[in-house]
Amino acid sequence: MSADTVDYDLLDRQLAALLDSRDWLTNSAQTCAFIMQALPHLNWVGFYLQRTPEMLALGPFQGKPACHPIPFSKGVCGAAARKQVTQRIDDVHSVADHIACDSASRAELVVPIVNDGQLWGVLDIDSPLEARFSHEDQTGIEALIETFKRQTDLPLWKP
Repeated sequence: MSADTVDYDLLDRQLAALLDSRDWLTNSAQTCAFIMQALPHLNWVGFYLQRTPEMLALGPFQGKPACHPIPFSKGVCGAAARKQVTQRIDDVHSVADHIACDSASRAELVVPIVNDGQLWGVLDIDSPLEARFSHEDQTGIEALIETFKRQTDLPLWKP
């Protein structure tokens, strides 16, 4: 999938217009649905939230039922939460501690969401196509998350 076919600047403007509430739950649900509909070749888009120390809890998502909870010590989502750095994986089956919620998933992009220096959660995007996510996709999705953060009141979870 070539990122050239996705106009992330346009998607960013559309997401900004869509998020007309400051409510984190509404905006999380809208963001998942928007990304799932706007980007081709995805089979899961969702948020995992840090609500307890070193653990991610399932939040709003689009796709098949998902794994819950995910410890920071396991999987691609756990690595993104632990390191607070985006994880872009071409083949999840090559990741030793990958958590396989859907065996059809091959590629994964996980963007950490940090608010006031504290991890709020991660956005997890899965695809059934190996190497689905390019550097341009990563940059574009990270920009969408910045728009989500700007337009959303993110509660800080108290450990």
